[in-house]
Formats: sequence, structure tokens, C-alpha cells
Amino acid sequence: MFKKVGLSKFFAMIMVLIVAIGLVGCSSDSNDKKTDTEKKTSKFTSVTVDTKFGKVEIKEEPKRVVALGWGDAETALALGVEPVGASDWLAFGDEGVGPWLKGAYKNAPEILGTMELDYEKIAALEPDLILDVRSSGDQERYDRLSEIAPTIGVPKGGDNWLTNTEQQVQLISKALGKEAVGEKLLKDVDTAFEKAKKEYPQFAGKTVAVGALSSEGWGAYVKGDGRVDFLTKLGFKNKDEIEKQASGSFYVKVSDEKLEILDADLTVILPIWVDTKEVTNSALYQKIPSVVDGRSVIIEGDYSNAFSLSTVPALLWAIEELPVMFNKALESGE
Repeated sequence: MFKKVGLSKFFAMIMVLIVAIGLVGCSSDSNDKKTDTEKKTSKFTSVTVDTKFGKVEIKEEPKRVVALGWGDAETALALGVEPVGASDWLAFGDEGVGPWLKGAYKNAPEILGTMELDYEKIAALEPDLILDVRSSGDQERYDRLSEIAPTIGVPKGGDNWLTNTEQQVQLISKALGKEAVGEKLLKDVDTAFEKAKKEYPQFAGKTVAVGALSSEGWGAYVKGDGRVDFLTKLGFKNKDEIEKQASGSFYVKVSDEKLEILDADLTVILPIWVDTKEVTNSALYQKIPSVVDGRSVIIEGDYSNAFSLSTVPALLWAIEELPVMFNKALESGE
């Protein structure tokens, strides 16, 4: 070989080979380091989520999430996870989310039931995690869902739909391995409400009554419900007379004869699946002192949905307009 190639040429070939091997080695090291970095970034640590139904261990990062609770799908989306199946509680249609999350899905979810669930349909989606965080806390419902996949149910004390926004974000973000993102979302909400509270200091200490008219009649919301929480975060105080009727639920019925219980410094009314005219044309409603004085607000449409849903995206959307409406009503009564 030395005779054919020559000693100098042979050494040159050896050097080229060494350099080539070195470059391949460097490239391999670089790729290995990159892979290690990517693994560290995307690494999911096994978590245990504590709920009313006990501790739920999630060993691997959820890839196919089904979101069934009130607003659970929006919370998952806000955390950067697209559910493959979701309940559309407010009948938004299409992807089952409000306009504040339009375009958030890359792949539309299968829209599922709400109160009445098709368990076979849920199972067919092959979920590896089910979210039923803002829910009734019904044991039978939870047991059946748990047979399909690990299920994050209501937190302790979250029965009767009383899971609040903070609990919902904390439980879901932990289950998805997105706790830091969840903390950021809650901080954004706190910041938005603090800003609005400073902008409208006149809200502080004012009494409020948040009522609704549905096909079942009149009612009022109490502490623990997102609608009341929205107003108390702005400085309002839910009317004591209404709170005294609370019985472990987010809502109390109000008879026609006692409709004046909705009188307060500010009265907020939501038409629930009824035409707004059924509220405004009600002779009993028209006699409420705050309504007579103009210190009342009827919230409807997307504002009603955002106000009621109380997910982080909905709250950040609603906080831009609702305080303006509340202030205008208060000024009308002066």
C-alpha cells in the first residue's frame, strides 16, 4: 500500500479520516446533549392529586385528555393542553368554548354530554386522563369514569358545583404537569381584578344581589359561586339576607313573594335559558327598589356566559367590560 499511495499521501489520508471521525463524534455529542436537554424540558414527573375521592396518581404525561367538568376544557386549553373530548355546558357549539378562546384548538374535540354522560362514547376516545373537577361530586359518576381512565374529580368540599377558579386551575395544572403555568394564570387574574378594584374604589362595601330567572323561577347566587366571587373581588359585599339562606349549594331559590330580597346597592340579573323580556316585563321585578332607581344590570349573551363560566380566559375577557356596566348602574341611582 505504501508503494502505491506513498507514505506522505497515506498519512494525509489517515489525518482526513481522524478529522472526519472527530466531526462525527462532535455531532453525536451535540445531538446527545440536545436530546438530553429536550428530555429534561419535556420530562413529566409522576404526580399525585388529592381530591374528594382520594389520591389519584398520574405516572405519565397525559396525551389524551377528556374534560367534562364545568369549564374544565377551557382550563386545560389555557394551560396549553387540547382535550380530545369535552362537554359544552353553555351550548357554545362548534368546539364548545367561548369567543375568548376562539381558534385555541388545532384539532376540534369530540363534544360530549354534560349531566347525562355516554360512558361508551367517552371510553371510545381512549383517554389517559379524565377531568371532572367542577362537577356535582357524585360518587357513582366518578366511579364509572374512573373505570375508563384516571379521573380528577372535585376537590374536598367542592360538591354541588362549588369548585372555585383557583381550585380548578390548581388541580388541573398539577394533573397535567403544568403547575408553573397555572400559577401564572391565577396571578394574571389577581392582577386584572386588583387593577379594576383600584379603578373603581366606589365599589368597596357596596351590597350586591346576583339573581337569575330561569324556567324554574327566580333564584340568587351565594358565596362560593363564581358570579358572586367576581363581584366580591371588585369590592362588593353579597347581601347578608341572601347568604343566610345558603344551604351548601351555590344557588338559593327565591319565591315571587320574596323577590325584594334582590334589592341591594347593585342588583345583577341573569336570564337563564329564558328571553330577557321575561325579566324586564315582570311586574314583580319592576317593583324592586334598586330596579326602580336604575341600580340594576341585566347580563346576557357572551357576557353572561363569561360571568357564569369563571374560567381564567373568560374572567380576563369579562373584566374588561362588566365593571363599566356595574359603575354605570350605580351612577344612575345617584
